[in-house]
Amino acid sequence: MNPLYLLFLLLPAAAMSGWWVARRSSARTSGERVNALSSSYFRGLNYLLNEQQDKAIEVFVQLAEVNRDTVETHLALGNLFRRRGEVDRAIRVHQNLIARPDLTDAMKTVALLELGEDYMRAGLLDRAETLFSDLVAMKAHAPSALKHLIAIYQHERDWDKAIAHAQLLETMTGESQASLVAQFWCELASEARAQRRFEDAAAHIRRAIECEPRNVRARMLEGLVLADQERYEDAVNAFEQVAEHDVDFVPEILPPLLDAYAKSQQMQRAERFLAHIIETYQGISPVLALTKLYARTRGEDAAIDFLTRQLRLRPSVRGLMALINATLYKAAGEARENLLILQDLTRKLVEGQAMYRCSRCGFGAKAHHWQCPSCKSWGSVRPIHGVANE
Repeated sequence: MNPLYLLFLLLPAAAMSGWWVARRSSARTSGERVNALSSSYFRGLNYLLNEQQDKAIEVFVQLAEVNRDTVETHLALGNLFRRRGEVDRAIRVHQNLIARPDLTDAMKTVALLELGEDYMRAGLLDRAETLFSDLVAMKAHAPSALKHLIAIYQHERDWDKAIAHAQLLETMTGESQASLVAQFWCELASEARAQRRFEDAAAHIRRAIECEPRNVRARMLEGLVLADQERYEDAVNAFEQVAEHDVDFVPEILPPLLDAYAKSQQMQRAERFLAHIIETYQGISPVLALTKLYARTRGEDAAIDFLTRQLRLRPSVRGLMALINATLYKAAGEARENLLILQDLTRKLVEGQAMYRCSRCGFGAKAHHWQCPSCKSWGSVRPIHGVANE
């Protein structure tokens, strides 16, 4: 939980604590206790805002022992335990809070929501699912509970339930979940494709496209499923639509697209497509693909000349590697030794580079992920454009 959120949570507690003390003590004694409690609260908040969680917990534990009626203190304490990884202590704090007979319904639902998050952090997903489902049924903090349920079903890869609850969340809040639901349909399509249930895969892909017509993952899956069925011309059409929808995904579609071009005997169309993409896409992947194509159709010298001209326009370590590999066979003696050294250096440079990065959390990866492994957001991992990358 954000420290600022805890700050706003605890400030009312400080005020309520002062009122509680004032009701039960003489004026002089009350003033002294109010000052002491207020000082402790703000000392704890200061520790919290300075990321000194150990000291903050120590202060809030003392406050909780002095004033057991302050619900906000216990909620904040449980959150701090969970953030520190002391999930067992967080669970005990929230369970004890829920068991209090004088707790209002509103505070009880907040405590139940926090307990569900404790269970999730502890890996007790079945308990968390039951608790969040109860909150949804009671329509108490339902949007938050639904989001947690969707996270659980994603973790369990129960895509049907994830879809149903995402649609319920959209109905409840009015916020579109179409992009998220499209990803879930794509997951179902991927599973069906892996099991060679091509009709089911096609049906799931259609549902994904209905949710999000320009969903590039759905079009890529469509191309792959068509290629699996040896419908190569249709596969080419699907892959080319990916480039129309989002040119950044050209590196992902090039291997299966070029294979579909070859198997449908459309290499001239492949050459036209690559030449067109190079005009709109600044990455090196289509340049390397067209270089290989020119080497077969126009000869090695024409391919090397083309690659050299392109590298002047878009410097690239991967492009330099391809140029070294293409010219190595011509070199001899010291020139060849120098090229071999350059080849080894460029290879090491590329091997140490992330090729993709999440736009949400900055996670870097060498392979593409539809869901970021770090922050779990969908569709946020994109190619990195740079001299040593794409």
